[in-house]
Amino acid sequence: VQLVESGGGLVQPGGSLRLSCAASGFTFSRYAMSWYRQAPGKERELVGMLSNLGINPFYANTVKGRFTISRDNALNTVYLQMNSLNPEDTAVYYCYVRISSYNYWGQGTQVTVSS
Repeated sequence: VQLVESGGGLVQPGGSLRLSCAASGFTFSRYAMSWYRQAPGKERELVGMLSNLGINPFYANTVKGRFTISRDNALNTVYLQMNSLNPEDTAVYYCYVRISSYNYWGQGTQVTVSS
């Protein structure tokens, strides 16, 4: 299993970014995918999760209405569209999948929101 995130960077408050996570090594369309983030000095937290069919997304209250998770099962990729970013969104963002009681993480991509 391999998860490779991309799309992070530096953005000004109020700006937008779209993260991508390219998955391989498993049948992507069978599994729910999640995004987590970890800010400096804080625990890793769930940002959102999307079912294998791309319906019924779940979002943390802190990002609800600003972030959108989507997926393309043909491309084995899950996305995180982040709008109205604020400095509190600064973190390393991780892609995650749980398969047969095993947890798999990507290497993370840094998102920094600063003027």
